[in-house]
Amino acid sequence: MEGVRVHTTSRRALLTATLAAAAAGGCGGPTNSSPAPATPARRTTGGSGSPSAAPSRPTTETGRDHERDRRRIDGLIGRMTLDQKIGQLFVTRVYGHSATRPDPADVAANRKELGVDNAAELIAKYHVGGVMYIGWAHNIRDPHQVAALSNGIQKAALATSVPVPVLLSTDQEYGTVARVGAPATLFPGAMALGAGGSAADARTAARTAGAELAALGIRQDYAPIADVNVDPANPVIGVRSFGADPKAVARMVAAQVEGYQSAGVAATAKHFPGHGDTSVDSHVGLPRITHSRKEWERLDAPPFRAAIEAGIDSIMTAHLLFPALDPGDDPATLSRPILTGVLREELGYDGVVVTDSLGMEGVRKKYGDDRVPVLALKAGVDQLLNPPSLSLAFEGVRKAVRAGEISEDRVDRSLRRVLELKVRRGLFDDPYTSDRAVNRTVGTREHRATADRIAERTTTLITNRGGLLPLSPRRHRDLLVVGVDAAAPSGTGGPPTSVLARALSGLGFRTEALTTGTASSPGPSAQRVEAAVAAARGRDAVIVTTYDIASGSAQRTLVARLVATGVPVVHLALRNPYDIARLNGRDTAPGASLAAYCWTDVELRAAARVIAGRTTPRGKLPVAVRHADDPSRVLYPIGHGLTY
Repeated sequence: MEGVRVHTTSRRALLTATLAAAAAGGCGGPTNSSPAPATPARRTTGGSGSPSAAPSRPTTETGRDHERDRRRIDGLIGRMTLDQKIGQLFVTRVYGHSATRPDPADVAANRKELGVDNAAELIAKYHVGGVMYIGWAHNIRDPHQVAALSNGIQKAALATSVPVPVLLSTDQEYGTVARVGAPATLFPGAMALGAGGSAADARTAARTAGAELAALGIRQDYAPIADVNVDPANPVIGVRSFGADPKAVARMVAAQVEGYQSAGVAATAKHFPGHGDTSVDSHVGLPRITHSRKEWERLDAPPFRAAIEAGIDSIMTAHLLFPALDPGDDPATLSRPILTGVLREELGYDGVVVTDSLGMEGVRKKYGDDRVPVLALKAGVDQLLNPPSLSLAFEGVRKAVRAGEISEDRVDRSLRRVLELKVRRGLFDDPYTSDRAVNRTVGTREHRATADRIAERTTTLITNRGGLLPLSPRRHRDLLVVGVDAAAPSGTGGPPTSVLARALSGLGFRTEALTTGTASSPGPSAQRVEAAVAAARGRDAVIVTTYDIASGSAQRTLVARLVATGVPVVHLALRNPYDIARLNGRDTAPGASLAAYCWTDVELRAAARVIAGRTTPRGKLPVAVRHADDPSRVLYPIGHGLTY
């Protein structure tokens, strides 16, 4: 990365120094304030949207000494005990902001769930190959703390008898799922990028995001979503998908794979064989996909094929039944016909297969937590993500190997894929990051400007009766911003009504923000509706935000009452673009309606600029909006989007 000084230390020298330090009683790795030497930076040369620097470590197979890599991996595998091999296949959570000194509450949580005090003890006891960062495990406070945590974990891993760096990962899809928040740069989510329709923007967003993740020490991202969201009622995917057109989704997925991996971060296409057409959330139940094999080939397979062709490092499984691909009653995560038969043999994929979280109910319905990882490995999985009980899962795999149910050769095949991924992402050459890398890369002005430019191209203008938009401070100076306030994703300004009001104020309007409640509530109360109507009277215009309007929702009542005041009403759907279908009646139709696809600051600022006419709306619906009362009829088709 830019600003990291030149150093040519070989992996052998690095590991020799680490082992020598360990033997002397120290760990030998860098502290965050005393960074490890790194390899030279390599500047990017793309357009103005390129990240300020790309990592210097090898990011593709091009130029690698494959024979050297093979010997390196063979040597490691030959020195490992069975427990060390098994441990490399697990990716787990660990509580705390520090690898060695987490807060007392996090020590207690680690003891209860993992039987250790901290990340360093976790690695010593279980030899885990990966650690997943997540907000509720208190891993993420600020960029420098995350980098220090990453360095502490790598320091612990390289102090073991067989030093193997840890693959640090997170769920950083952007949009509604972003574990690392501001001051890191936050980009529009998948459906917003789908609305923008630019593979170049999707690639730039992933490359820039990947550079920031790598600067934090994170080298595997559970993104992009390769699911095609053909069901508007999908409770778990929705705007996390690029859209409903398989070809368009495939194009965006391939672009993001290229972007992340050019920045040194392993991309992960999910959720195979496709989670876009279900009404059940696999976190709490076991979905069933009813597509025929032919429908799977047409709808679900193209994005995964595109990801494989783009050289994807890892693919995540789905906890769902797919009878057309496997008539048995096991979820895809545990299905050999799906993971080995379809993914590996038919699609020709030989990279890492990672499970979705093994703590989700969709995979725990039928088997115990000791058997699930065993069956996943037998199905063709390589990485076992976040088992609810690591001790049970670890012991279950160990017993299966010792009993001959799983051969050690089978463990070695998955182990080899995991180690190859770590080699490919440069972890053996340079596993550490530094404060300097964070300062030069994370949340830079250039990166934030790139995110804003991309977001401007995603906001979709769905309706604009009588040319109400754009609003002008001369004609519509006094604005009320009112509506639902969804909980802001990690590290964003929130609440949405306030962020939007501030953005419009900065564009010359006089604005007041008025919340009607949270997205988790049944809807605005009658008292809040009355307060909103009273506040709207005498204004030049009202901007009303909605969040997933359901049948009979009080949000619809709010919009109808605001329309009835006669004040011009601009509607902004904060999440799913389907909300306008519930506002299509004569008494509820707003003067204009837009879709932002998420409520993070970057999307809200972009929507404000579109509303004010500072930028032309260019987004196009990546999904069809159907009539609320007759889903067989399309109200606004894929590709619909107005402009000025």
